[in-house]
Amino acid sequence: MAEVENTEEEKKPRIKPIIEAADHLSLGISMVVAVIMGVGIGFLLKSITGVGWTMFIGVFIGIAAAILNVFKVYKKQKEGYEELAKEPRYAIKKQLEDEDDDEDYNEKSY
Repeated sequence: MAEVENTEEEKKPRIKPIIEAADHLSLGISMVVAVIMGVGIGFLLKSITGVGWTMFIGVFIGIAAAILNVFKVYKKQKEGYEELAKEPRYAIKKQLEDEDDDEDYNEKSY
């Protein structure tokens, strides 16, 4: 009996939760890295030109890159949810619409 339980536990993917957690963590890390790289670009521009306000150009580039990363992750998640919506077991909206069609609102019920 114990051998059967061990084989079932071995068949479960152990690495999948780790990969999913790293995927979610990567968004936060990528945002920080994008802003830090933007500050680096701004510092480089400031040292090349000698003008202080060019540092803000790099900061804005970093913030824009972070926002772009968030948009890409949002788009990826939305596609995943749309795929789930196509599966019949998650088609709750269609079931609710079918139930609403069954009711007759024209007649009064006492």
